[in-house]
Amino acid sequence: MKKFRKVLDGLTTSSPGGTMGSPSCGSAAGTPTAAPTPKEIDVQETLVSENFQLCKTVRHGFPYQPTSLAFDPVQKILAIGSRSGGVRILGRPGVDCYCQHESGAAVLQLQFLINEGALVTACADDTLHLWNLRQRRPAVLHSLKFNRERITFCHLPFQSKWLYVGTERGNTHIVNIESFILSGYVIMWNKAIELSTKTHPGPVVHLSDSPKDEGKLLIGFEGGTIVQWDLRAKKADFRIYYDEAIHSVSWHHEGKQFMCSHSDGSLTLWNLRNTTKPFQLTFPHGKIQKDGRKESCKPILKVEYKTTRSSEPFVIFSGGLSYDKAGRRPALTIMHGKAITVLEMDYPIVEFMVLCETPYNNEVQDPYAVVVLLEKDLIVVDLTQSNFPVFENPYPMDVHESPVTCTAYFADCPPDIIPILYSIGAKNKKTGYSHKEWPIAGGTWTLGSHTYPEIIITGHADGSIKFWDASAFTLQMLYKLKTSKVFEKPKPGEGRAVELGEEDPFAVQMVSWCPHSRIFCVVGISAHIILYRFSKYDANTQIVSLEVRLQCEPEDIITPSENENNPCFSEPGSHSPQPHHQYPVSPGSRTPDSARDNIPCLKVKDKMVRVPPGYQSDLVIQLLWVDGEPPQQITSLDLNSAYGLLAFGNCNGLAVVDYLQKTVILCISTLDLYGATDPYQRLSRSPRRNRQSTSEHCMRGLSNFYSDSKKRIRTSYQSLTELTDNQQSIDMERSKSPTSESRENSFSRSRSSSVSSIDRDTKEAITTLQFGESYGRKSDVLPTPCLWVGTSLGVVILIPLSIPTDHEERMEDPVTVGPSGAVQMLKGSMLRFGFLDCNGALIQSPYEVWRDLNAPEDPDRPRRRKLVHFSPSSSQDAFGEGHLAIVCSERQAKVFLMPSQSCLFVHNITESSFVLRADVVSLCNSVCLACFCANGHVMTLSLPSLRPLMDVNYLPLTDMRIARTFCFTNEGQALYLSSPTEIQRITYSQEMCDNLQEMLGELFTPIETPEAQNRGFLKGFFGGNAHTFDREELFGEAAAGKASRSLAQHIPGQGGVEGMKVAASGAVGELARARIALDERGQRLGELEERTALMMTSAETFSKHAHELMLKCKDKKWYQF
Repeated sequence: MKKFRKVLDGLTTSSPGGTMGSPSCGSAAGTPTAAPTPKEIDVQETLVSENFQLCKTVRHGFPYQPTSLAFDPVQKILAIGSRSGGVRILGRPGVDCYCQHESGAAVLQLQFLINEGALVTACADDTLHLWNLRQRRPAVLHSLKFNRERITFCHLPFQSKWLYVGTERGNTHIVNIESFILSGYVIMWNKAIELSTKTHPGPVVHLSDSPKDEGKLLIGFEGGTIVQWDLRAKKADFRIYYDEAIHSVSWHHEGKQFMCSHSDGSLTLWNLRNTTKPFQLTFPHGKIQKDGRKESCKPILKVEYKTTRSSEPFVIFSGGLSYDKAGRRPALTIMHGKAITVLEMDYPIVEFMVLCETPYNNEVQDPYAVVVLLEKDLIVVDLTQSNFPVFENPYPMDVHESPVTCTAYFADCPPDIIPILYSIGAKNKKTGYSHKEWPIAGGTWTLGSHTYPEIIITGHADGSIKFWDASAFTLQMLYKLKTSKVFEKPKPGEGRAVELGEEDPFAVQMVSWCPHSRIFCVVGISAHIILYRFSKYDANTQIVSLEVRLQCEPEDIITPSENENNPCFSEPGSHSPQPHHQYPVSPGSRTPDSARDNIPCLKVKDKMVRVPPGYQSDLVIQLLWVDGEPPQQITSLDLNSAYGLLAFGNCNGLAVVDYLQKTVILCISTLDLYGATDPYQRLSRSPRRNRQSTSEHCMRGLSNFYSDSKKRIRTSYQSLTELTDNQQSIDMERSKSPTSESRENSFSRSRSSSVSSIDRDTKEAITTLQFGESYGRKSDVLPTPCLWVGTSLGVVILIPLSIPTDHEERMEDPVTVGPSGAVQMLKGSMLRFGFLDCNGALIQSPYEVWRDLNAPEDPDRPRRRKLVHFSPSSSQDAFGEGHLAIVCSERQAKVFLMPSQSCLFVHNITESSFVLRADVVSLCNSVCLACFCANGHVMTLSLPSLRPLMDVNYLPLTDMRIARTFCFTNEGQALYLSSPTEIQRITYSQEMCDNLQEMLGELFTPIETPEAQNRGFLKGFFGGNAHTFDREELFGEAAAGKASRSLAQHIPGQGGVEGMKVAASGAVGELARARIALDERGQRLGELEERTALMMTSAETFSKHAHELMLKCKDKKWYQF
C-alpha cells in the first residue's frame, strides 16, 4: 500500500511552460513529478506484484490443422492431434483440455491406455510420449526418441503394457509402456517376408493382434504384403502378397477374417483358412463402364469392419469415390448389409473412428457412432438410426465458420444479458440432429465458485457477428447477427467493393458494445458503420442511412517541428477566443463531375424490411468516395448511450453523429481540430534531418521480420482471413490512397520517440476515441460531456460537448460542439484513455438503461430515457475535486489531473518495441493498466502511480493475427486468436491461477473396466489359448534381452512431479503416487545401470590399451626406453 501526496503550486499554472507538455513530464519512468494540483491527492494503491501471474487457462475452437484421432471407449474421452504438436482432449461439455509438445512436431498417431488415464502420442520427430491424464493439466511422464528409424504406425492392445511400433524400414519394435524402454524383441522386415522376395515390402502401415489369439500379430506393409507373425514361435504363420498398396486393415471380431482397403478403391476380405487369394473383392464405388471395364477410383484410406448382434455388420470407409466425377465432395461411406449410404462432407476427411460398446476386440462390437475428423470440423454420426443423423456438437467448433477478423471480451456483464441473448438465438438453431445424448461424455466438470457472466464477441469476414457465453471457462454460442442483410447484394462485376480490392466487402473491422443499454455498433471494411438496438419483438423498419464526406486536403500533410516532444501550448481561449458553435456539416452533395464521387461503397436496402427479434439495425453510416478516391478505412470508434452520440475517425479526420436525431454534428479534418493549439507548424515542409533514433535501431529486427518498414501497409483483415501463418501476405501496398496510420497497421513499422520518419509524410489518423464526463478547460468547475481524441502522432485533444438534458429537448435541439480544449503530447500513437476519481476508483462511462423501442405502448408508463451517470468523485462534498485521466500510447503512459491538466505520473513503457493493446482494467477491487507489446511482453502498471507490477515475456514473437485480436478485460483475463480456428484465453491474475485447478474439468474418472464376456467351454477350447499368452515372458529383459542403446533414447518427463502435486486424494491418488514413485525408482535404477555399463566399457578399454602397451614394450631393453 502506497500513499501519494501532491503539494499546491499555483504559480506554475499561469507560466508559459507550465502546461503538460513541459519538461516536468519528461522525468524518469514511473517517478512522480511535482505538478500543480488544486488539492492534496490521497490514493491508496492496493495492487502489488504478488497479485499477478500469467498463465494460459483454456483454448476454444477447432484444432488447427488436425492430423490424428483417438478414443477411450471406457472413459469416453476423445483426443485430437494437430500438425503444430498440439493435443486437444475432449469429454463432456466443460471438459476440454489442450496440451502442447515442446518440440512442436506434428502428432502422427494417438493411442489411449484404455481406462488407465494415460495417452501415448507418436510425433513426426520420431518420438513417443506418454501423457499422464490423471491430473487436470496433463504432463509428459516419459519420452522415447528413435534415432535410426522413422515411426509409421503404433498399436497398443487392450490391457497390455507392451506397445508395438512399426517403422519406415518395415521393422516392428516393442516398447514397455511402464518404463518406456525398448524390448530386445524385434520383428525384422527380412524375417517377416520370405527370403526369396526380391523387393522391400515398404513401411509398416498396420499392426494388430488377432482377436482369436493375442500371440499372433498381423503386420501390414504398404507394398501389399500382409504377414501374421507368431510371437511365441518367432516365425510367420502366413504371408499374403497382393498387387495393390494397402492403406488399412480391420479384423472381424471372431479373428477368422479381416478386411483390407487398397489404393485402387477396392476392399478385399481375407479368410485365414485360405490366404492365397481374397475371399471377396469389391469396388464399392467402381461402376462397370460400357466397355466392360471398371471405372478407376480414389484410394480407400481407411476401413472399419464392425459386427452387430441384431443385424448385418457395418463396413465404414473413407475415400474410394470414382475419379471421373469432378467436384464431388469428400465422403464417408456406410455399408450396412445391402444398403450403401454416402455421407458427403464439407471438408476433406483427416481421420474417422467407429465408437463401440466394448473395449474387447474379440467380442461383438455393436457400433453406435462414428467420429469423423475433418480438416475444419468435427462430426459425430449416429449409427443406431437408419437415416444416420449427426449429433449436435456441444463444443464451439465453428468459431472459424467464416474467418475471424476481430474480437471483443466483456467480463462481469449484466446478469440478464446472457439469458436474453440465448433465448433469441435458440429460435434460429438448426434442427434434424440426433435425439440421443452426445456420446463423448467422459470426465467431470463442476461450476467453480469464481464465476461471473462473460461474453466474447467475434467479427467475421462475411460480415457476421457471433456472441458467445464465455462464463466458467466454457464457450457456447448465444446469438448470431448478419450485418450483410442491411445491404443490397452486390451484383457480379458491378462492385464498388471490387474497386477497393476486397473480396469480402462486409468484413467486420471492429465492434463497440454497451451491455447496459444493449446498443451495438459494427465497423466494416468498406468504411461503413452499423448501429443496432436490441428488441425482443420483431418489427417492420426502414433503415436510416447517413453518408459522410470525410476527406482531407493535400496541405494537411504534417511536417513536425524540432520541438515535437515538448511543445508549449497555451489555453485555447487565451489568444483567439472562439464562441461555442456547431461545426459545419458536410453531408456530401452529389456532383456529376466524376462517376465515383460522393457515392458509398455499398448500397443500403431502401425498402421496408421485416426484422426478427434480437439486434435490429437503427442507423447505417457510410463514408463516400471523393474525386475518384475510395474512402479511407475507419480506425477508431466510440459510442455513448447516455449522450446518444457516436464518434469515429480515420486518417482524414473525425466525425460525430447524433444517432437519436440521425444527424451528423461534426465532420472535420484532424488539422482543423487543433484550432489555436496546433502543435505542428503547417507551413512549407521543413528539410528533413538525417537522424536515426535509438528505438528505430532496436526495432529493426522485428520490423524486418514482418516487412520492410518503408512499405505502405494496408489496414485490412487479409492476414486474418488467410488460413496460413505466412507473414509475407501482409506486405501489400496501398496503391491509390495515402497510408492509414492506425493501431491495426502499426505492428509492422518502427517508431522514433514521437514520430517516425515514415509518419512525417503521412496523414494524422484518429486512433482512439472516448466519451466521458470531464473538464474541457482548466477554468471549468464542473465536469461536462467531453470527447477525448487520440491521434497517430501521440496528440490528445479534448472536445467539450453541449448536450440538452431534457428528454424532449434532447430529441429536438441540436447537440453543439465547443472549440477544442486541452492538447497534450505523448510518444507514439495513442491507444487508450481511462478515468479515475481522486480516490483511485474507476469512473464508468454514463449509459442509458435499456428500453425496448418496439414494446407495446403503456399509456400509464410512457417510455422515457433513463440515464445512469457516474460523478468523477465518490463523495458529493468533493464533487469539484476533479478526476485523473490515464492516457496511454504505443510508448508511454501518463496520468493527468483534471481540470488543472497537471501531469502527475509518466512511465515510458517500452523503448525497444511498441504497445499493441492497452486497457484500464479492474482487478481485486482495484484498477491497473494492462499492456501487450509487439515483442510479446504482457505488462501491468499500477494506477495512478504507473509502477510496473508485472512484465512477462509471454510470446517469443507475435504475428499480425495475434496483434489484432489480443484484448484484455476485467478480473485479470485476456484472449487472442492463437490460430485461424482457435481462441486462447489467458489470465494475469494470481488468484485465478491459484483457483485454476478447481475451475478446469477432470479428464480421468475412476471407472471399473467392464468384464469380458464368458466365452463358453467349447469356444474357449477350440478358439485357441489367447488368455494364456504372457507378453512379459516374451518381451521382458530376461527372455528378449536389451535393445541397442543407439536405437532409441529414453527422456524422462516432468509429469511425475506435477502429477504428485495435483493427484487426486483417495485410492486413485495413492495409486498414482505409488506408480510415479516406482517410475522414478526405475528411472534412477536405469541411470545407475547406464553409468555402470559406461564404467565397464571404460575399464575394458583401459585393459586393452594396457595389454597393447605391454606387448609393444616387453622385448625392449631397459636402455631403449
